[in-house]
Amino acid sequence: MAVSGLFFVFYVLLHMYGNLQILAGHQAFDTYAHHLRVLGEPMLPYEGALWVFRILLIVALIAHAYSAIKLWGRANHARQNRYLVKNAMGASLSSRTMRWGGIALLLFVIFHLLHFTIRSLPITEYSGSPAAMVVHAFQNPLMTLIYVLAMIALGMHLHHGVWSACQTLGFTNSAKSRGLAKFAGIVVAAVVVIGFLIPPLAIQFGIIQ
Repeated sequence: MAVSGLFFVFYVLLHMYGNLQILAGHQAFDTYAHHLRVLGEPMLPYEGALWVFRILLIVALIAHAYSAIKLWGRANHARQNRYLVKNAMGASLSSRTMRWGGIALLLFVIFHLLHFTIRSLPITEYSGSPAAMVVHAFQNPLMTLIYVLAMIALGMHLHHGVWSACQTLGFTNSAKSRGLAKFAGIVVAAVVVIGFLIPPLAIQFGIIQ
């Protein structure tokens, strides 16, 4: 769970950086999208590097989901023993919503793949350049709202997930390291949410045409 989760943190930061290229203009974003597809040529075929990364993401997703199901089962079994009284008031909102937030994010990932990778949703115009497609998508208020809600869910997931991963991997053995891990969770969550929401909101409010 921890290792696959940190891999996803690395991925979303890279993905966020790529999305922010739209702020430099259509040509900059289209050039970035083109470079992703020719990365590694001629040693790799067209989109070869992308497919390598996609396979790694699928493996990480399976590992993350499997770990979540196993941990969920352990938690349910432990509650049946009734040797502890759960103190939900002492837990943060992000920690209490990890499971259902994870399911919501999985559904969003499927939606996101259908939207921008498979390009099978009728709500977006898929002709033209990658930048034009993104701009057209986020000129739709409903689409922007969906992504805003998804990024809020992602931020909450990262807030607790980064801290939990650090704890699992043994990086929280002192009061100082625990404080740093909690701070890292806040920073990563804030950077990812803000970074991902800048492009769709800028498009929605007409800053990017």
